[in-house]
Amino acid sequence: MLDARPAATASLRSLAWGALALLAGASAALLPVEVAGGLLVAAALGLALLIEPVLALVMMVCVAPLKVLIETEAPIALPGDPGQWTFALAVGVWAVWRASRARTRPLPRSRVAAALAIVLLGFAPSLFAATSTGAWLSEAAKWAVMIVVALLVVDLGARGRWTWLAFGVVLAAALQAVIGLYQFFGGSGAPHLWISNYTRFRAFGTFGQPNPFSAFMGLTLPLTLGMGYGYLRQAWAAWRADDRPAALRSALIVAAYAVCALLIAAGLIAAWGRGAWLGAAAALGVMAVFAPRRRVIGLGLLAAAGALGVALWMAGLVPASIEARITNTLNEFVGFGDVRGVFVTNENFSTVERMAHWQAALDMASAHPVAGVGLGNYEVVYSEYALARWPHALGHAHNDYLNILAETGIIGLVLALTGWALIVGWTARALSLRPPILHGLALGLLGTWTHLAVHSLFDKLTLNNLFLHIGVMLGLLALADARRRAAEDSENVVFQSY
Repeated sequence: MLDARPAATASLRSLAWGALALLAGASAALLPVEVAGGLLVAAALGLALLIEPVLALVMMVCVAPLKVLIETEAPIALPGDPGQWTFALAVGVWAVWRASRARTRPLPRSRVAAALAIVLLGFAPSLFAATSTGAWLSEAAKWAVMIVVALLVVDLGARGRWTWLAFGVVLAAALQAVIGLYQFFGGSGAPHLWISNYTRFRAFGTFGQPNPFSAFMGLTLPLTLGMGYGYLRQAWAAWRADDRPAALRSALIVAAYAVCALLIAAGLIAAWGRGAWLGAAAALGVMAVFAPRRRVIGLGLLAAAGALGVALWMAGLVPASIEARITNTLNEFVGFGDVRGVFVTNENFSTVERMAHWQAALDMASAHPVAGVGLGNYEVVYSEYALARWPHALGHAHNDYLNILAETGIIGLVLALTGWALIVGWTARALSLRPPILHGLALGLLGTWTHLAVHSLFDKLTLNNLFLHIGVMLGLLALADARRRAAEDSENVVFQSY
């Protein structure tokens, strides 16, 4: 019996095109040009999403960073934010996509999503200690959304579509970097963001603050470099196989990733975020070690890069402003104990403020060691634990490990570290994948998790809709992990047949 699904899909597309044509004609005849144009653009976008639903996720990662910009600049208060709207759109498009194809296979699943569920399970006991249930639900929803996004990537990212998602995340960061560089060179800024003897502004993109902007740059730079490295290896393999067209296509993609990497790296520097710089340095070091198949070569590359950095520093070739920023960081974070006795100056204000919030988080954890004060409740109860000169809560403890410990106690921190340890381990095992692009993806994600681990010592990186981008990258890992396990299973079958 012939399968009726292709014919049904073709009929659906014909009806969609016919409806679009009727809408275009009616709109042009009856409505003002601006309204008609807007309806046509919306209809064309809807049709494109139905034809290729993965574009909804690409749209989500590109639009999500506009959250703060719209909240501060919109003439009226809008319900929700662009991240929420586009996430809901992606879920709806996915549901229509599955229904239109009469899919009978189970819903997508992945052990990466299970690892996130372990993290969320660790947060559950803190609900009973939470002063604000709404704050708990709001924070827990971020992790639930990350699980859903990862599963959407698993289901929609098959047959090579995942490469669109990877480039979508990179493109979103590159666009933000362009905005940030415009701000850095004097295009926009606030007085408190002056740096470099009042000649530059700290870049903040559309995030409103430099810290989440620098986090976005730092999280995506390793993925950009990893994907570029994967396509470079693929181009070289195609060239050696005398497949010039394939080599050229891969080389063009390498060029696109290279341009994005330069923009994102420049944006990272322009953000002037010390935590992001440390995270990026750690990520690049880990990637240098794991990029070659032989770890000895990787360690040699890391040693050479370290020697080069020391030589540039000793020769005075590092820009003076960057050198001062690094030196101040080393001096400020070493030797502080109880910050209540520290004399505050303009130079050490940000560091002492951050450490005051660390101290408040430790006091919360001491008072509620098992289940914490409640997920998302750091700011809610901060006034009870604030140091005398630091009465204002900053929303979080500026250290995600201490923040999790304070909010969810030992249970939450242990299970959070367990979940992320599983994720890092699966990423490292995915480096064994032979296809160059998949190997590059795994390498880039390993750098991303490294940056997340280091930068989280100084900030919380799931703010400002960044959890949506992290969810997409976790979904990409889930695809790579599934491919690795399938390859190992096939190898085992071949081995057992002998």
